[in-house]
Amino acid sequence: MVEALDLVEKLRIRPGEQIRLSDRDPRDKCGLAAKEEAEALTRTCAQEIDTLQDHLYAEGRRALLVILQGTDTSGKDGTIRGVFNATGPLGVSVTAFRQPSEIELAHDYLWRVHAVCPRRGTIGIFNRSHYEEVLVAKVRGFAPKEEIEQRYEQINAFEKILVENGTTILKFMLHISKDEQAERLQERLDNPEKHWKFSAGDLDDRKHWDEFQEAYEIMLNRCSTPWAPWHVIPADRKWVRNAAIASIVKATLEAMDPRYPEVSWNPADFKIP
Repeated sequence: MVEALDLVEKLRIRPGEQIRLSDRDPRDKCGLAAKEEAEALTRTCAQEIDTLQDHLYAEGRRALLVILQGTDTSGKDGTIRGVFNATGPLGVSVTAFRQPSEIELAHDYLWRVHAVCPRRGTIGIFNRSHYEEVLVAKVRGFAPKEEIEQRYEQINAFEKILVENGTTILKFMLHISKDEQAERLQERLDNPEKHWKFSAGDLDDRKHWDEFQEAYEIMLNRCSTPWAPWHVIPADRKWVRNAAIASIVKATLEAMDPRYPEVSWNPADFKIP
């Protein structure tokens, strides 16, 4: 069975590390022998995440933020279903970041992000995130180059504030190949039940594949910090993706070691009438 610490060591981007995504295999099995093994591992981790989240909620002092970032079809929705579906909804929030509204555009780009960060005792999951502001905004030219350049350190500082105030941050870049994306987009065209997932804009973004890959590399190199490291997850195989992320989330919660709070009264002093 693959060990979570081995996965962290293999997939984490060290601060200052200069990586190229082309050097990382999106079909890497991460030491998992077979699909059945990976799916069993994901189920086990999901149940343990549920238990640990209950402790976190009862403790009420800290939070966990899980950031999922990746190109279209990389599996952000599938990760949420596969890893967190067993977790009770009371202590979990999911935020999908879409095109900013008029009100959001009237504020700084982190305003809407800070507003939905997880409160103490909960797990927050971002489906896309503030990193769109150095990815899509960079490739599409939605902001001047000078502003984009400033955002890397602004984001690092923002995340440090969260960490120093009790939020542990896990960041996962779902790394898929261009060929795999083509297959998944074609499936959305071929399967009537998936037509709703298809957007013509996905094909437009695909024309900028190389530019997006470069933007991701800069993001990983500049924003993997000691307090909020990035992990590059091989995502061509959905079962590897889910097992790797589930293992790392579980290991992180175990390291946080949330505890049920002790009470100041003696249960024996009470009788239920």
